[in-house]
Amino acid sequence: MYDLLVVGAGPYGLSIASHAAAAGLNLRVFGRPMASWRDHMPGGMFLKSEPWASNLSDPQGRWRLDAYCAEQGLPARHAHPIPVEAFAQYGLWFARHAVPEVDERMVTRVASGPGGFTAVVEDGEVVHARTVALAVGVMPFIEVPPALRGLHPSLVTHSSHHSDLAPFRGKDVTVIGGGQAALETAALLAEQGTRVRVLARAEQLRWNDVPPPWERPWWQSVRSPHSGLGPGWRNWFYSERPGVFRRLPQSTRARIAATALGPAGAWWVRDRVERAVELLPGHEVTAACAVPGGVRLDMADRAGAVRTLETEHVIAATGFRPRCDRMGMLAAELCGTLAVLPDGSPATGRDFESSQPGLFLAGLVTASGFGPAMRFVHGATFTAATLVQGVRRRLRLTPARATVPVPGTGSRSGSPSPVSH
Repeated sequence: MYDLLVVGAGPYGLSIASHAAAAGLNLRVFGRPMASWRDHMPGGMFLKSEPWASNLSDPQGRWRLDAYCAEQGLPARHAHPIPVEAFAQYGLWFARHAVPEVDERMVTRVASGPGGFTAVVEDGEVVHARTVALAVGVMPFIEVPPALRGLHPSLVTHSSHHSDLAPFRGKDVTVIGGGQAALETAALLAEQGTRVRVLARAEQLRWNDVPPPWERPWWQSVRSPHSGLGPGWRNWFYSERPGVFRRLPQSTRARIAATALGPAGAWWVRDRVERAVELLPGHEVTAACAVPGGVRLDMADRAGAVRTLETEHVIAATGFRPRCDRMGMLAAELCGTLAVLPDGSPATGRDFESSQPGLFLAGLVTASGFGPAMRFVHGATFTAATLVQGVRRRLRLTPARATVPVPGTGSRSGSPSPVSH
C-alpha cells in the first residue's frame, strides 16, 4: 500500500509529487504529464502569466522555468510572454528531474478501501493507497452555455477541445467569451484566414495593461507591488497569502473567487484582435440550433434587442466550473460524502484535505477556498508544500500498512527520492 497516490500530472500534480518524494513518502503518480498544455491548446498560444510566476514547485527551487529556459537558450524575461509549447516542454523537463517516474495511464475510479483508498487504472489494475491527492486540472470542469449544449461537436466545441485550428481555415467561426482564451483563439483564427468574430456578454472587452518594469523606484513598488497574479496589493494578497485568504468569511471568499481577475485579454494580443476580428460585446446567446451549413445563434443585448446570425462553427471559450458532481472518477459513495460549498465545489481544510479523511484536492477545484491563485500555475507552490504537510499529518493519524516499491525511482527498495536525468 502506497502512502500517497497522486492523480494528475499537470503543474499541480507534478509539484505535489516532487514535495512528497522529497519528504520520503512512498508514492505513485498517474497521468499524462502536462496533458492540458500539450493536447488542449493550439500552437501559437502564449502563457499569460509572467515567466517568474509560472514555476512548478520543488522543495529546493532548483527546477524553475528560468533554469529550463537558460538551458534551452530561450528568453525568460519580465513582460516577455513564454510560448505554451515551451512551457509544456518545461513541465516534462521538471518531471524528469524532480519527480519519480510518472505512470501515464489514466485513473478511472477512486473509491474508499481498506486502510484508505482503492484506485482503478484504465487497464483494470487496482492500486491501494492510504491517501490520495486529486490534481485533475480543468478538463473535467468544462463549461458550455446552456443554449449551446446538445448541439453536435461538428457545430459547437469548447476552446479546450482544440490543439490545432487549421481545420477552420477559410471558414466562418464565432468565438463566445471575453477572456484570454477567447481573444487569443480569435487572433490565431484570423491570422490563418478564418473569418472570425467574438461575442461577449460584457458591454466592453477588458485588456490587461503592460506590467510595470521589474526595476522601478521604491515608492512605485510600495504603491503597487508585483505579484504572481499581477501588480497591486489586492493581487499580492490573493497570490502570496492563500492561507490567510481561506480564513475570510465563506461568503466573501465565494464572491472574490467568482469575480476577481475576471475575463480580460493580455496586452500583447490586443492589437492582433482589434485589427482583424469582428467584436460583438454586450451580447448573450439565448438560443441556438443547427441549420444547413452551420449554426444559427439568437442573441440579445442588454437592452433586450434581439438579433440573429449564422455561422459555420461556434467555439465556446467560456471557462470551467469546478463542481463535485463533475469529478466523475470519484465513486458515487465517496463523492456523496464530500462537504460542498454553495457554488458546488468541494470544501477543503487548511491543508487541502476534503471532508473525506485522506482525500486531498488541488488546483482549480480549490479556488473557492484558497482564492484566485488556485486558477493559475503560481498557486502550485503554496499548494504542494501545504498539501504534503497535510498528507504527512494524516499518515501519522492512520495506522501504517505494508508498503510496496515505487516504480521508476531508481531503487528497488521503493525509495521515492527524485532523480536527475
